[in-house]
Amino acid sequence: MSASRRRGHGEGAVYQRKEDGIWVGALDLGWVEGKRRRKIVYGKTRREVLSKLDEVRRGAERGQNLAARTRALAEWLDEWLTEIKSHDGTRPTTLRRYREIVTAHLVPELGKVRLDRLAPRDVQRLLAARRDTVAPATLVKIHAVLRVALADAERLDLVPRNVARAVKGPALGHEERQALTVEEARTFLTAIEGDRLEAVFVLGLTMGLRRGEVLGLRWEDIDLDDRVLRVRRALQRVDGALRLVDTKTRASRRPLPIPSMAARALERRRARQAAERLAAGEAWQDRDLVFTTAIGTPLEPRNVNRRFEQLRRHAGLPWLRLHDLRHGCATFLLAQGVDPRTVMEILDHTTIRQTMDRYGHVLPERLRAAADAMDQALGG
Repeated sequence: MSASRRRGHGEGAVYQRKEDGIWVGALDLGWVEGKRRRKIVYGKTRREVLSKLDEVRRGAERGQNLAARTRALAEWLDEWLTEIKSHDGTRPTTLRRYREIVTAHLVPELGKVRLDRLAPRDVQRLLAARRDTVAPATLVKIHAVLRVALADAERLDLVPRNVARAVKGPALGHEERQALTVEEARTFLTAIEGDRLEAVFVLGLTMGLRRGEVLGLRWEDIDLDDRVLRVRRALQRVDGALRLVDTKTRASRRPLPIPSMAARALERRRARQAAERLAAGEAWQDRDLVFTTAIGTPLEPRNVNRRFEQLRRHAGLPWLRLHDLRHGCATFLLAQGVDPRTVMEILDHTTIRQTMDRYGHVLPERLRAAADAMDQALGG
């Protein structure tokens, strides 16, 4: 060491190594898990080291765990996925999407950056690097996954703050897609009449249910006498196998009134399934599922999509996606004057803002009608 070892009060130990001239700063952290711990920082100048020591102290004041093992962001993301998200109730499909984002975008761009040294500019660099290569929705997901991962790191005192939260998220924008009209919906309903999967598509259009929610329905979830069904689970592919997964929240397990059209489709489905059960005999696997194969096993979701593709082409609607039935449900409800909060609850959206961001385009006609009604009431 050089003679430059004297330090001001509270600076910590600061010295310059003779062998390479690098300045070193050490801050005593006290006894941690039975061992004396120190935080070491390095710099090219004494001023740089003192600045880093000040940053360490500020981190300690904010509650950061300075004794935690340093790790690269890639290591933390792997630990976050395998040790935290895999055991906290995160749905398998959500966990799979997290892994896809981590593997394809976060690790290649920022994986080698030390977790505790990640800065807002690093996040901005990531988003800028991906802006021209991915869709806006994917860019939003990249930012969101990093923000969630760093929130857990902050909660565990591994970082002093969530730097992803300090970066303004990318704008999703609005994808201009052709909206299903009432006339087109009627054409589609005519095209699917009598089809084995008719009730699947009717529930999507009239009740806004997601594909997985429809395929996860059991007869015990449906009361056709009172015309109510309850969404309790969804059919999803997890690790290559079809599984029934509980819905995300208690609110997701919502009781929903069944429109008459959907009730009639379910009655036809029940009669058809009874005939299939008789034809299958001992081969029938009774799982109480509403929608099954000819022997009672769960339907392959991709086969449902394939059948939908055939039916929409037959209906002359080549642009229509299966998920557009759910969008059509929301649009028709709002256009008929159903209040947005009720639509939010039917669609199982988290916030009313989510509903209005997607379907607010339906409201101008209703607002004009309200203005006309005011003129009529007041003689304007």
